[in-house]
Amino acid sequence: MGLSVQLRAVVFILVLISAHHPTAGGGHDPLLVLDGYEDDGIRLKCFSERLFAEVQVLWTDGRGDNVTGTPLTTSATTANASSFLILKPGSGNSVSCKIIDKLLKTSTESSVVIADVFFPATSSWLAAFVVILLLSIFLVIAAICKLRKNNKTTTREKNAQKEIQKEIGELKDEMAEEQDNFQKENQDMLIKIEKVRKELEFRRAHSNAVNITLDENCKHPSLTIKEKNRVMSSTQKEILPKAVVVATEGFSEKKHYWEVEVGDKSEWELGVVCEEIRNTLRSNTMNTFPKGNLLSLQFSQGEYSLTGGKGVKNCKPCSVVGVLLDQELGMLSFFDAEEKCLLESLSFEFSGNLYPFFSPGSDGKWLGVRPVYI
Repeated sequence: MGLSVQLRAVVFILVLISAHHPTAGGGHDPLLVLDGYEDDGIRLKCFSERLFAEVQVLWTDGRGDNVTGTPLTTSATTANASSFLILKPGSGNSVSCKIIDKLLKTSTESSVVIADVFFPATSSWLAAFVVILLLSIFLVIAAICKLRKNNKTTTREKNAQKEIQKEIGELKDEMAEEQDNFQKENQDMLIKIEKVRKELEFRRAHSNAVNITLDENCKHPSLTIKEKNRVMSSTQKEILPKAVVVATEGFSEKKHYWEVEVGDKSEWELGVVCEEIRNTLRSNTMNTFPKGNLLSLQFSQGEYSLTGGKGVKNCKPCSVVGVLLDQELGMLSFFDAEEKCLLESLSFEFSGNLYPFFSPGSDGKWLGVRPVYI
């Protein structure tokens, strides 16, 4: 409470004081003063302006029960005697102070009545407000701690997720790299396997090698034979029909392989013909090429073609052509003897003796049958 409230209390107290005349003798009544607030109560001061020879102070409440106050003190310089009492809330509104002079056998007494409003009290609303405030502060602190914890947890989760995504990305890159390496290795392996297969196929064909000689009695007049295994055109003009020479040897069963050196010739043709065509060529005085069973591989203008005009794809020019006649399967196969790989194959169904034939073209270069050594 403020100073104005204290003054009002003093005035109120002074108004409510009721004086009791001394039981014997004369003198001033003790004065009761509101001296302030102390320990959640009102501090009352009881003092008298007369000097007693031997005095005793007695505090009593509204019911007449004794109340303990401080011992009576006297001043050596002034004619005063005083005592103090802390009046607590709920101890009663009325209190009396009696000063007894034992020598004079006199007593003086003053009483006061204090309304409850003058007692210091804490409002229930204030207590509730304090509790709510403390609870709110606690909740706010708890919420802040929770948010910080959640933020830390969220941050850790985000960092962990980023690390996981990073690891997943690295794993994907590693898997893609491994897959590329695997596909490359697999492709290389397939190429090697195919190469080995082709080489094995070539070696199997090569194991059926036979000797081939050119027949002087079965050739075009414009062709020149040398050492029974080489042939060349004696004219640079294109000869129609084609100028060919047939081998002396004919084959009617099993497998037979021979090789032909074509070198860098710009054109040539080689294959097999049936015995009927071979006999016709022997007795043909008109130098015309008869129609009949014929299988061949032709090279012209940098490209290969088979009988009937079928092209051979993805084959570069070669210098040595291997020929395998397989009458067991009815197949005529052509190989690049230097690369040991198959160029193309032709199937046939006719039987009887088949004779190798050769056409050197008109480029003026030799075409020769190369001896094959197993």
